[in-house]
Amino acid sequence: MRMRRTDLALEARELWQEQAGAVTALPGVEARDSLREGIPVNTVKVLDQRGEQALGKPRGSYITLTLEGLASREEGIFQRCVHAVADELFGLIQGTPPGSLVLVAGLGNRAITPDAIGPKVHENVLVTRHLIQKMPEYFGNLRPVASLAAEVMGTTGVESGELVRAVCEKLRPACVVAVDALASRSLKRLCKTVQLADTGITPGSGVGNHRLGLTRETLGVPVVAVGVPTVVDGATLAADLLGADELPDLGEGHDLLVTPKDIDSQVNDLAKVIGYGISMALQPGLSVEELELLLA
Repeated sequence: MRMRRTDLALEARELWQEQAGAVTALPGVEARDSLREGIPVNTVKVLDQRGEQALGKPRGSYITLTLEGLASREEGIFQRCVHAVADELFGLIQGTPPGSLVLVAGLGNRAITPDAIGPKVHENVLVTRHLIQKMPEYFGNLRPVASLAAEVMGTTGVESGELVRAVCEKLRPACVVAVDALASRSLKRLCKTVQLADTGITPGSGVGNHRLGLTRETLGVPVVAVGVPTVVDGATLAADLLGADELPDLGEGHDLLVTPKDIDSQVNDLAKVIGYGISMALQPGLSVEELELLLA
């Protein structure tokens, strides 16, 4: 039987509970809910092999923030979302030595809007490595940050994982923050959630085009993944809407992916939130207003 498709650990845990019964304890997994800047935060920790098998995720921490008010432009929501993303991300990179270089890698295809979140985040990250090298008297108090948009093999002829690995071998960063699009099982989470994980990422997973993984094993440094669900698999969506236990046969539509009609504006909004959040996590002394000036 085909499984409902999701890249979110939160949803993988929900699916397991739906199949096993809500009162059944999930072995090898811990989960808790909290608030950060008024933003709902769900943390799932996969502790051992039992948890890996149950959720289909490698062991590690998966943090999902629900940014409900962003699309409706609630007052103050942008700043709160940025601070929430920055605070949770800061917790995942705490082990990185202060002052060490961090590489941000925006994965995806900027020509396809649901897959453009990575390249657009790259445009909203404050890069400082060159400034510190050229003008240390003005920027020496900042952490060195480099960033690249690792586009897809179809437009570059190079695997994004190969590109990031080559840059890592040259620059020797202490950590990589990789950003990519994901797939959700539910319409209600499309462009409304951000998942952070300390387990790395597989480029193209959101559109079913799995490539070389970006992990500590492949890059030789810790990799923090930032993902945004921008698509729902058609069969998964149909099963959820119909309340069916098994995925329906969509025939020629078996590869169908569904995305919101206003995906352009939502991706732009989320890319700015994530780019600013990454920048604030790496440069805790900066404010949102200062980032606005520096990135203008």
